[in-house]
Amino acid sequence: MAKIEWHENAKKLFRDYVENANSEFGMSTGRRWLKERLDIEWRLERYPVSYPPEELLQKEDALFRRCHLMNHRFKLIYFYDEVEDTVHIMDIWDTKANPKALIKRIK
Repeated sequence: MAKIEWHENAKKLFRDYVENANSEFGMSTGRRWLKERLDIEWRLERYPVSYPPEELLQKEDALFRRCHLMNHRFKLIYFYDEVEDTVHIMDIWDTKANPKALIKRIK
């Protein structure tokens, strides 16, 4: 099984999104964020390349992939290191944000 490594930016964003969901929409929405994270991590541990590549990051050195969260409102951006058998979760994108600004966060 692959290891999952959350990079600091992604960890902070996830915490912020859960806190915002709890305060703005209620605890059930915050719990949904947590459940979706657990479901995605379960799949990534077993099938790390099962999600499609992120089209906006095709020109990068690593093959970045994405999986959707919260009804396609957010994308979890990651890459898989086969040698280390590790999934590196790099960022969480709000799909309503400017794509150019999101791409800059990966570089």
